[in-house]
Amino acid sequence: MNSSTNREKDTESDVVTNSHSKYEQKSYGVRRTEALNKHYNVWYGKVAIFFSIFLVAYAYGLDGQIRSTYQSYATSSYANHSLLSTVTVVRSVAACVAQLFYARLSDIFGRVELLFIAILLYVVGTIIESQAYDVTRFAAGAILYQFGYSGVIVLLQIISADFSNMNWRVLASFVAALPFVINTWISGDVTSAVLGSRSWSWGIGMWAFIFPLACIPLILCFMHMHYLAYRSGDIHRLEGVSDFRRLGFKRFIVETFFWKIDLIGLLSVMLSLGLILTPFTLAGGVKTEWQKAKVIAPLVVGFCLLPFFFLWEAKFAKHPFLEAKYMKDRSVWGALMIAIFIDMVWYMQGDYLYTVVVVGFNQSIKSATRITSLYSFVSVITGTILGFAIAYIRRLKAFIIFGIAMWFIAMGLMVKYRGGDGTKDGLIGAQCLFGFGAGFFTYVTQASIQTVTDHEHMASLLSLYLCLYYVGSALGGSISGAIWTQLLPKEIYKRISNTTEAAAAYGSPLTWIYQHPWGDPDRMALVASYRHVQKILVVVGLCFCVPLLAFAFLLKDPKLESVQSLKDAHPDDSEEEERVNAKPTF
Repeated sequence: MNSSTNREKDTESDVVTNSHSKYEQKSYGVRRTEALNKHYNVWYGKVAIFFSIFLVAYAYGLDGQIRSTYQSYATSSYANHSLLSTVTVVRSVAACVAQLFYARLSDIFGRVELLFIAILLYVVGTIIESQAYDVTRFAAGAILYQFGYSGVIVLLQIISADFSNMNWRVLASFVAALPFVINTWISGDVTSAVLGSRSWSWGIGMWAFIFPLACIPLILCFMHMHYLAYRSGDIHRLEGVSDFRRLGFKRFIVETFFWKIDLIGLLSVMLSLGLILTPFTLAGGVKTEWQKAKVIAPLVVGFCLLPFFFLWEAKFAKHPFLEAKYMKDRSVWGALMIAIFIDMVWYMQGDYLYTVVVVGFNQSIKSATRITSLYSFVSVITGTILGFAIAYIRRLKAFIIFGIAMWFIAMGLMVKYRGGDGTKDGLIGAQCLFGFGAGFFTYVTQASIQTVTDHEHMASLLSLYLCLYYVGSALGGSISGAIWTQLLPKEIYKRISNTTEAAAAYGSPLTWIYQHPWGDPDRMALVASYRHVQKILVVVGLCFCVPLLAFAFLLKDPKLESVQSLKDAHPDDSEEEERVNAKPTF
């Protein structure tokens, strides 16, 4: 009897020891987040956190929607526009790679500390943009702003995941997207009001004050959590095991900034993505650009760096950014491939949709703007409602497959309704269905990738998923650009005999249509050209939906429990179960 009791005590001791060991292995920032989280693990604490996240998202969302308009006014006031395309490229690359750095550093130093840095970069970049008197300074401000903007986006998603259980994760992720439902319809009025009484400089500069003010409630929540954790002694216990106190200054610099951050792995994947994204964005669809060394060389180096990244992570990294077990997990790389193909499919139908709606559907600027906004508007509403359902159904995979299936139907509708008389209603229906399907699987897939990881690696996988959206954007934009620029001129010149008119119709369609109203033979010839090219774009997008669906079938479908991380809640899952789950289930 005594020996049995002793064995039970030993088992309990082992469980406690293993649990403590697991906790000690976590990064300081993750442990600190968990220490703060438990003091707001009540309904009113969660409401305060997510309402604060909504306010921050509302501010940067409205700013982002109207800033693009202000930028066009700003650049028109400069004599030199040649740098503008380069700025756009650098901003897109910065947006991609910055998210990886923010995620990794937030694990090491804490979420709110990195949020302060992101806010600072956002504000400094905004001030420089607003006061710039040439395009070079405007570009510098835009890049700093982008680093801050991207950091805020990824940190809000990480904080949403920190403070939500798995079954509520989808709804929590949509909180930061909800402001789009409002901003879509008011951004034009705000822009007009500002430009009517002030300048573009004032319109950009005002966000250097508005955005930090919107962040105050979220910062106060973290300060209150810190106060509660300090009073309970959690902060004292946490500081006692901090890396800085344990290692000392010199060892802390080497251990943290080289090994724990995984500097080599992070830099290699950032350089690789940057070198791949830049030529795809710069060259776009221009055939002659792809023959130049400035496009070929970065692509070659970028793709060569990818094997180095995987080798480093598997063999040499002490704290790998992406552990080998995640590289082999079909749910991880299946979700990552979905992230790429989401934007590839979207760009096939959406990259030139605004121009197609104005020219080919004879819609006003206001109508075209609203039609092109339907996708995001419907997807956010659908996803938010679905988030409540998932909280009780506790499964994801079926919704992901259903959402992708809706994209097949939506793309089919867009093949049929692609311009001409009587096609506007069909296009609106297709865009609504496209958004409806997206609400079922974009953020849901983002939640799916979090089901296979613990809290320690959640931010890294989440940032990589968000980062690959930009890869998909670059690939999709390049392919759609190639189709548009290579095929549309031929179709226009084939249908419009006057070469001068044909050149003007291709080069400046939004201006050209005012001299050629609906019903004019040349206008209808241009509409026919748009219909032909748009059909090819949508059919290519429809083909991309096939691998999108295939990768969805590779995802696992665990039951979502009321825990922050399934892996932390069940750390002792057997290796046999992992091998069984590794086999695809169709």
